[in-house]
Amino acid sequence: MDCAYTCRVSLLKSASTVSLLTLASRIAGLVRELLVASAFGASAMTDAFNVAFRIPNLFRRFFAEGAFSQAFIPALAASREQHGEAVTRRVIDDVATVLAWALTLTCVLGVAGAPLMVWGMASGLQQAPEGYGAAVVMTRWMFPYIGFMSLVALSAGVLNTWKRFAVPAATPVLLNVSMILAAWLGAPWFRRMGVEPIYALAVGVMVGGLLQLLVQVPALLQLGLLPRIGLSWRQFRLAWADPATQQVVRLMLPALLGVGVAQLSMLINTQIASHLQPGSVSWITYADRLMEFPTALLGVALGVVLMPQLAAARANDDTASYSNLLDWGLRLVAMMAIPSAVALLTFAKPLVATLYHYGHFSEIDVDKTTTALMGWGVGLIGVVAIKVLAPGYFANQDTRTPVRIALAVLVITQVLNYLLVPHFAHAALTLSIGLGALINAAWLLIGLLRRGSYRPLPGWGLYLLQVVAGSALLAIFLIWAAGYFDWVALRAHPLVRVGWLALVMALAVLVYFGALWAAGVKLRRLLHR
Repeated sequence: MDCAYTCRVSLLKSASTVSLLTLASRIAGLVRELLVASAFGASAMTDAFNVAFRIPNLFRRFFAEGAFSQAFIPALAASREQHGEAVTRRVIDDVATVLAWALTLTCVLGVAGAPLMVWGMASGLQQAPEGYGAAVVMTRWMFPYIGFMSLVALSAGVLNTWKRFAVPAATPVLLNVSMILAAWLGAPWFRRMGVEPIYALAVGVMVGGLLQLLVQVPALLQLGLLPRIGLSWRQFRLAWADPATQQVVRLMLPALLGVGVAQLSMLINTQIASHLQPGSVSWITYADRLMEFPTALLGVALGVVLMPQLAAARANDDTASYSNLLDWGLRLVAMMAIPSAVALLTFAKPLVATLYHYGHFSEIDVDKTTTALMGWGVGLIGVVAIKVLAPGYFANQDTRTPVRIALAVLVITQVLNYLLVPHFAHAALTLSIGLGALINAAWLLIGLLRRGSYRPLPGWGLYLLQVVAGSALLAIFLIWAAGYFDWVALRAHPLVRVGWLALVMALAVLVYFGALWAAGVKLRRLLHR
């Protein structure tokens, strides 16, 4: 059998594994958000939790799957290809040592500086003093979470490089399960004890982070790759002096700036939302959870699988495989992201109503979350495409170009905020990020084309026409389904509403893929190409 074909099938299986496990994680995350929405609604206290949770997640982007992974995985893949596994094991130990020391210092400073960080992220929470104080307390409780998750990212980078994708993809389920138990069992217990119930969610975050780290250990032990972290100052200095560690740090510096730009955009948007109507931060968060389904199932899965393969192709100077991998990934993005964006734009309210409209989550909350979700829908294609295009630069150990693009897009996004927020309030914040993502993705694509790193294979024009035609037919069906039922009034019959949603989603899949088949798209050939 042809080696290239075998590699494509292997990549497809890996991407499918990651997608399925990510789907399980996102379903668990949706259940988590449903419980939180039902138990707490959208209020100053839920805003406080969401802000407190975003602060460690902001630093997580630096030390975990953001800048660190962008620098570590290409360096690790190149070391394995060029120097063998023995040298690469030493690289893992030294990088883990330096990372652990940096995380310890960061966590200590983060706990001490929690009040300042909450004020910097969302000073508008001071409109409700109890919410502001709760945000500070929960930030201190949850800040060590970044330590767990950064070590999880290191472990995941190692396992993904050795093509062990299942464990890293499955671990996020543990965080969601932990938070589900916290909302379901912990919050009522805290209430009986006279403690603010929202604090149970902070405990769930910490327990979930620890569980995600512990579950990596058996997989690393099986490969003989469990990092040995140096605890003495001498061991730290030796690890820091390792040329491989220095290379990772050098690659991280521009990546840190790039991730910092993205996080600065999130920080600004959270700050703006905190000064809008109470509940705005929560409405955006609930919309984010639904937007994460298509981005995680396709964008994240392809990014995780493609990164080490692209890095290996570059290390071997195999430009044809490098370009073909990008082409394959982008065709899958077009096939899945375009109809997903159509669904978010035309069927947002039924989705929000069916999934969130229970307990304390009101009809107003449904409307506000719907508009935020539609803002994401505008830019969904860009958000997903970036997950494939950016690794094309990182695998080439070029972290500077995406940073420069991200800086320009940050300015554009904030100009859009200035123009749109007075008219669309919180929904403008997701809309501006979505439009910025489209610009970012287009810019990354043009850069790869101009430098000749990506050469599109023939047939793109007809393929896009087929996908757009199928998506147009899907839009017609979903617009009809959204208007045929009163999805908000069906709150009195939750099982009926869930049943109708499941039926509509199943029919939507049949309509879209049936249209692609009728238009002549050979799905099996595309997937195994």
